[in-house]
Amino acid sequence: MHVIWDIETVSDVAVTPDPRDWLVALVEGSHDAVISKDLNGTIRSWNPAAERLFGYTAQEAIGRNITMIIPEERISEESLIISQIRAGRRVDHFETLRRRKDGSLVPLSLSVSPIRNVDGTIVGASKIARDDSLRRQNEETLHLVVDEMQHRVKNLFSLAAAVVSLTGRSSTDAQDIVTNIHSRLSALARAHELTMARWQSEGASNVSGDLLELIGTVLEPYRLGDCIMLSGDQISIGPKSSTSVALLFYELATNAAKYGALSVPEGALAITAKNENDAVSIEWDERNCPNTGTAVTLGFGARLESTLLAALSADIHRDWLPTGLRVTINIPLVSLAV
Repeated sequence: MHVIWDIETVSDVAVTPDPRDWLVALVEGSHDAVISKDLNGTIRSWNPAAERLFGYTAQEAIGRNITMIIPEERISEESLIISQIRAGRRVDHFETLRRRKDGSLVPLSLSVSPIRNVDGTIVGASKIARDDSLRRQNEETLHLVVDEMQHRVKNLFSLAAAVVSLTGRSSTDAQDIVTNIHSRLSALARAHELTMARWQSEGASNVSGDLLELIGTVLEPYRLGDCIMLSGDQISIGPKSSTSVALLFYELATNAAKYGALSVPEGALAITAKNENDAVSIEWDERNCPNTGTAVTLGFGARLESTLLAALSADIHRDWLPTGLRVTINIPLVSLAV
C-alpha cells in the first residue's frame, strides 16, 4: 500500500497589519509629544517626542504621575482636565506651561481626548502636547514691530506737523512755504526709506545703520561733482534717532545751499565723523563760502535745530573762518543708538 503525500507550496502572502500597529507607528513618529494616562494621572505611555520635549525618558516617566511636569501654580488645571475627560468631553487647544526635567518652563498647546476600553468605559486620557514657543516668539516679535512702527509713524506725523506749522510762521509767500515744506518732508522721506530698507533686509525693528550713510543720503540732492566729501569712523545709528539726525543735516545743507559753500560752483563741503570717548564728533567744514565771516539768521531752521539738538542731547558750535564755516556737533553715543 502506497501513501501519497500531497505537498502544497505556499507562496508569500501579505499579512494585513493590526490597526494597533498603525497607531503605534503614528505615535512613535509624531513630532508632537503624545502621552496617555489613567484617570488618576498615572502615565501609561510616553512617545519619543515627549522625551525630547520634557527631557524624561519613557522609562523615567511611565508609572509616575503627570503632575511631575505641571508647575505647582498650575496643578489645578489637571483636575479640570480630568473632570472634562470623565464627562466624555475633549479638551482642544488648551494653552498652558509645563516644566521640563531641567526645571525650565515650556509653553504648550494641549489637546486631550478620552480613552475608552472595549466596553466604552472611559479609563484614561490621551494628551497631545505641541511646543508653542516659536508661535509665541513670533507673536511677541510681531507686537514689537507693530509698536515700533506706530511709534515711528507718530513721530513722523509730529515732525511733519512741526515743519508745516513753523515754516508757515517763517514766511508770508505761499510758494516759498510750499517749496520749503516739500523739501523738508522729502528729507524726512529719504531718511525713512533708508531705515526701512535696513529693517526689511534684516528683519528687525531695532537694527542700526551707518551715520555717514544716512548723512550722505540726505545730502544726495546737493551733490554736484565732487563738491561733497564724507569720511571718518563707522558709527551706528538707531532708527529712532535717524529722523532727528536727518532733519538736522538737512537744515545745515539748506543753509549751505542758500548762503554757503553749496551756493557757488567753487564751494566745497567736507564732513568728518569721529568716535571719541563715548561721544560722536561731527565736523561740517564749508570752504569757499561767499558769506565768509557773516553769521546767517536761520529763522525757523534755528528753532528746529534747537529742538533736534535737545532730542539728541547734542550741542553745536559754529566757527566763521577765513576759508568758510566750520560747524562742530557733539552727540552722545547712547543718543544715537536708539
